[in-house]
Amino acid sequence: MEKLMKYASFFYTAVGIRPYTNGEESEMSKLIFRVVFWSNVINLGFVGLFESVYVYSAFKDNKFLEAVTALSYIGFVTVGMSKMFFIRWKKTAINELINELKEIYPNGLIQEERYNLPIYLGTCSRISLTYSLLYSVLIWTFNLFCVMEYWVYDKWLNIRVVGKQLPYLMYIPWKWQDNWSYYPLLFSQNFAGYTSAAGQISTDVLLCAVATQLVMHFDFLSNSMERHELSGDWKKDSRFLVDIVRYHERILRLSDAVNDIFGIPLLLNFMVSSFVICFVGFQMTVGVPPDIVVKLFLFLVSSMSQVYLICHYGQLVADASYGFSVATYNQKWYKADVRYKRALVIMIARSQKVTFLKATIFLDITRSTMTDLLQISYKFFALLRTMYTQ
Repeated sequence: MEKLMKYASFFYTAVGIRPYTNGEESEMSKLIFRVVFWSNVINLGFVGLFESVYVYSAFKDNKFLEAVTALSYIGFVTVGMSKMFFIRWKKTAINELINELKEIYPNGLIQEERYNLPIYLGTCSRISLTYSLLYSVLIWTFNLFCVMEYWVYDKWLNIRVVGKQLPYLMYIPWKWQDNWSYYPLLFSQNFAGYTSAAGQISTDVLLCAVATQLVMHFDFLSNSMERHELSGDWKKDSRFLVDIVRYHERILRLSDAVNDIFGIPLLLNFMVSSFVICFVGFQMTVGVPPDIVVKLFLFLVSSMSQVYLICHYGQLVADASYGFSVATYNQKWYKADVRYKRALVIMIARSQKVTFLKATIFLDITRSTMTDLLQISYKFFALLRTMYTQ
């Protein structure tokens, strides 16, 4: 099971969070994690605060485009910070969830083959690694873009003066361009960008790992139900049915636990992402220089890849849960006792109530959620364009 969780554990460790533990933690380990966490949070909060001040100042000075740009960055900070704090807040619930998943995790070669574990493990690992690398490369390219511009255009090619710049717009009450303070500010902003990105990546890949296990258990349940040969003996067949129902109820409880842990962060994620996609798309259409368009495109791709990943796994969970009702109907129930058939009707009715990943009670997450979010983003985009032209 550690293979499923390794990417989430790596990025959580990078920001000083241990969402679940295998045993007692030493006092020194707790202290180190606490120092790393609060160092990340304080720096990220500092950058986010002065970005907010910059937005106020830009609106006050009628710098609409600069204000919208800074709002995109604030959205990025908000999502990262919220995911870090909610996971830290739900540490006890995550521990309980992971321990229960371990109890029903397939052990031994025979069980692994029955559950098709290598397929799920391989798919989850590939998606988590690809997403982590993509998001990390995009964010670090964005963070270091201004430094690359300075060294390429200003120092190497000497074709135009770029000057020293910072990756994110924020209010700084002194002239920092030709001052030693530029370097601490550059480090602080890059550190903040890394913190927010790591906080988001870790939570996203943890959700993927947990959702993969839910899908695996739903699929195993469906396969067991469809392939089971009925004897026609009520006592024997009813024992099988009782085991299936208990297993199904356990998976449903685990699904509820997942939604309880991730519901609020996912809701904030979707709300903020719709604005970020809107703001970044708006900036790309108002005549900014080509190199800035490339920088904004990286930011846009990172936001959209995150939303699609969550929606993709939400769809997998929904399809797997509904698949149990289809598998139940496909069983050779016509050979069974009439009491078995009546019980089967109740099971089908229950399993047709699809299990979703939920952003609290407001949103059931599937791939169609991606379409809804893009529609909302476009509406805000059209509104911003109208305000800008007027």
